[in-house]
Amino acid sequence: MQLGLSVSDSDVSSFTPLVVLELADDTKAEAITWLLNRIRDKQQNGGAELLVNQLLFPAQDDQKPNPNVFLVGSTLQRLLNGAEDVGLFKEFQDGTMRGFTYANRESFKDFNGDGEGVLSDAECQYIIKHELDTLRAKNEEHVPGYPKLKLYPGKSVVRRLQSKGVLIQYFPLHNKEDLKRLSFSWYKKFKLSFQPLDDIRHYFGEGLALYFGFLEYFTFALVPMALIGIPYYLFDWEDYDKYVLFAVFNLVWSTVFLEVWKRCSATLAYGWGTLSRKKAFEEPRAGFHGALGFNPVTGREEPVYPSSKRQLRIYLVSVPFVLLCLYLSFYVMMVYFDMEFWAINIYNENPDIATSILLFVPSIIYAVVIEIMNLLYRFAAEFLTDWENHRLESSFQNHLVLKVLVFNFVNCFASLFYIAFVMQDMVLLRQSLATLLITSQILNQVMEAFLPYWLQRRRNKKVHKRMRRLMGDKELPLLGQVQLETEMNTYLGTFDDYLEQFLLFGYVSLFSCVYPLAAVLVVLNNITEVYSDAFKMCHVFKRPFSEPATNIGVWQLAFETMSIIAVVTNCALIGLSPQMKAYFPESDTQLILIVVTIEHVLLAFKFILAFVIPDVPKHIQVNLAKLEFDSLEALKKRKILEATET
Repeated sequence: MQLGLSVSDSDVSSFTPLVVLELADDTKAEAITWLLNRIRDKQQNGGAELLVNQLLFPAQDDQKPNPNVFLVGSTLQRLLNGAEDVGLFKEFQDGTMRGFTYANRESFKDFNGDGEGVLSDAECQYIIKHELDTLRAKNEEHVPGYPKLKLYPGKSVVRRLQSKGVLIQYFPLHNKEDLKRLSFSWYKKFKLSFQPLDDIRHYFGEGLALYFGFLEYFTFALVPMALIGIPYYLFDWEDYDKYVLFAVFNLVWSTVFLEVWKRCSATLAYGWGTLSRKKAFEEPRAGFHGALGFNPVTGREEPVYPSSKRQLRIYLVSVPFVLLCLYLSFYVMMVYFDMEFWAINIYNENPDIATSILLFVPSIIYAVVIEIMNLLYRFAAEFLTDWENHRLESSFQNHLVLKVLVFNFVNCFASLFYIAFVMQDMVLLRQSLATLLITSQILNQVMEAFLPYWLQRRRNKKVHKRMRRLMGDKELPLLGQVQLETEMNTYLGTFDDYLEQFLLFGYVSLFSCVYPLAAVLVVLNNITEVYSDAFKMCHVFKRPFSEPATNIGVWQLAFETMSIIAVVTNCALIGLSPQMKAYFPESDTQLILIVVTIEHVLLAFKFILAFVIPDVPKHIQVNLAKLEFDSLEALKKRKILEATET
C-alpha cells in the first residue's frame, strides 16, 4: 500500500522535510490514512495543517524495510502562526525581546522579505512537535482499525499511539549544511575559546545550549582553584596542617560560583527569549494511565489517578526500596574498607613496588563497583518512578532526580565521609579521593565517548554498505540520511550530563582541600567532555527536539544543596586540623562550639550573599519591566478602542 509518494518523486522535495514520523510496520491501513488526514487537515477542522509525505525504502534481500516512514514539514505561514501559538519571543526593532505575533511580524528585527530567516530550524521543528502533540481526538471512540485503542474527545492522538507502540518514534532531521558549520566551529578545531552557544541554541534549542553554557562556566570557574591547587600540591603537599587555607578558599568559591551562574543563566535566557516566556501547559505523560474522569482545568475527559494511591506507592514501595539500596551501598563500602586494611597490612609486612601498587587496587575496584551500582540503580529508579504513575513529565523528572541524587550522593561520597570524620585519616582520604575521581572519569569517558563512537561508526558502515548495494550509483542523500538517523540512538536528555557535573562538583567542593589536584583533574575532564559531548550530539544521537528553558531547573537546587553540605564539611575538616586543635589542646567541646559558630556564620554569609546579588542583572530587569508596561498600555488602548466602537 502506498499512501504517499516515493522518495524519487518530485513532490517529496516540494517542502523541506523537518521531522521524521515512523509507525510500526504492521500498522493497519485505515489507522495510517486517518492519522495522515488528521495531520493534513485544516486547523479549523481540528487538524494540524502540516505537510506530510511517505518515504519508501527499496526492498532489501535480508530484511523487509518499514513502509510506514513519513516526512513532515510545513508552509512558512503555518510556522509563523505556530510561532505565535507556542509563545516564541523574538528581538524587536528597539532591541527588546517580545512575544512574536503574526500581525506585527514586520516589526521584528530578523524579519526580512517573507520572513524565511526569522525562525531557526530548531524552532520550526519545535512548532511541528507542538502541533503533533496537540492533535486531539474529536468524536472517534477508538483508533480506526484498533477497537481496543480507545479514544475520547480531547485525547492527544500522538501520545495515545505512542503509548501503545503504534507510533514507534518521531524525531527532527539533521540539517547537513548547518550541522557541518556547527561542527567546524564547535569541536573540529581544538582551541581555547568560548563555545558557540548561540549557534548551539540555534541548532539544538535552549535546553541543550544552557547545559553547554553551564559546562563552560563551571570549567572556567574551576581555573582559579586549579591554579592555586598546583603549587599547593607541589610545595605544601606533605604538610597536611596547611589544608585549612584551601578549605577556606573552597567555602568562598562554592558560594560565589552558583550566585554568579544565576546571573549568567538569566542573561543567556533573556537573549534567547525564554526568560519572560510563559511556561507551556503540560499535557499528561504518554505512559500515564487511570480511570476516565473530568479535568476541571481543561474541561475535558481524561485519565485520572488518585493522588492517595500514588503516595502509597511512593512511601510503601519506593522509599523502602531506596533505603534498601542505601543499606547495600553501606555494606559494599564496609567490604571496601576490609579490602583496604588487607592491602595496607600486606604492604606493612613487605613494602615494595608490587605491594605499593596493591594499595590502590581496592579503591579502583570500589570505584568500578560504584559506577556499576549507580547504573543498575538508575534503571530501577526509572522503573519505580514510571510505576508511581505521575501525570506530568515535570513531576516524573523531579521524583527521578531526587531518587538518583540521594543514592548517587551516598554511594559516591559515603566512604570519603567515613574516612574523614570516623577514621580521621587524611592520607587515606587523599588516596581514596584521587583514585575514585580518576577512575570514575576514565570510566565516564569510555562509556560516554569511545563506546558510543565505536558503536555508531559500525552502524554507519552497515547502513552505507546497505544503501550502496541497493542504490548502486544513484544519489539519494535524503533516503540514506533518514535510514541512518532512524537507527541512531535517541538522546535521553541532559539528566546524565548534569548528574556527572553534580558529582564532580561534589568531589571538588567537599574534599579537594586534602587533594588540591581535584580541580585540575575536573578541568581536564570537562575540556574533553565538551568535545566528546559535542561529537555525540552531532553524530551519535538523533537530533533532539528543542526544549525551551530559562535555567538549569531542579539541578540549580541540587548544586546549591551540595554547596551547603560543602560549608559544613569544610568547617568540620578545619576543626579536625592539627592547627585548630593546637589552639584548644584540652577542650574538645570548646573547639566544636567554635567550629559550629564559624559554620553558622558562613552559612549566614552564603544566604546574605544570595540575597544581595540579584539573580537577574539590572538592565534585564529594566527591559522586562518595560515590556510589561508596554503590554499593559496596549491592553488599555485596546479597551478604549473597543469602548469607542461600541
